[in-house]
Amino acid sequence: MADSVSLEEQKFCLREVLDTFRSCLSENKEVFVEHYVAGWRGLVRFLNSLGSVFTFISKDAVNKVQVLVNYLNSDNGSHYITIQSMVKYELENELVDLTKRGSHPESGCRTLLRLHRALRWLELFLERLRTSTEESKTSVMCADAYNESLAQHHPWVIRKAAGMAFCVLPGRATFFEVMNVGTPEQVVAVLGDAIPLISEVYQITEELYAQHNLLELP
Repeated sequence: MADSVSLEEQKFCLREVLDTFRSCLSENKEVFVEHYVAGWRGLVRFLNSLGSVFTFISKDAVNKVQVLVNYLNSDNGSHYITIQSMVKYELENELVDLTKRGSHPESGCRTLLRLHRALRWLELFLERLRTSTEESKTSVMCADAYNESLAQHHPWVIRKAAGMAFCVLPGRATFFEVMNVGTPEQVVAVLGDAIPLISEVYQITEELYAQHNLLELP
């Protein structure tokens, strides 16, 4: 049974992630936590399907996703339906450590912020893949995306390990094959649909966190 679950987790389809992020936004542009989490589960499958290279990010993402799922399933789950309602609830009830680590190390706001930062890295990397050529080096694309986003939030040791990991990334063709949507032209087309959706979810979250001074939570 465990083996079948493991195999399921390895499967990835870019279209499924596209559909999930399309479902993330309500009519008034609030972000549903349930669909955000589902989108991240798909992205984790993408990372895991490329081997152990991205373990340092995917393992942390899995843990953060579970924290948010636990909030959704808790007695206070109604306050965690959207990112907007979560921020409002946790701030009003002083459930966020705003300036230093304290009694709320796994607040919903802090947990989601870590996923939010990683989402930016993936958005930048996927955009580089979309516009790449057969000669483009995935190691360079991934490192550039990382340095523009996650690197500024990681200590030197993790940055060094990440740089070494990126050097052994498979080529562009392998990434496209893993996405399970057909020819390279089809992959590029689906990425063209998916990236703006991911970007919109990221931007809405970024503006919400900036509005409440939550972008640098300890």
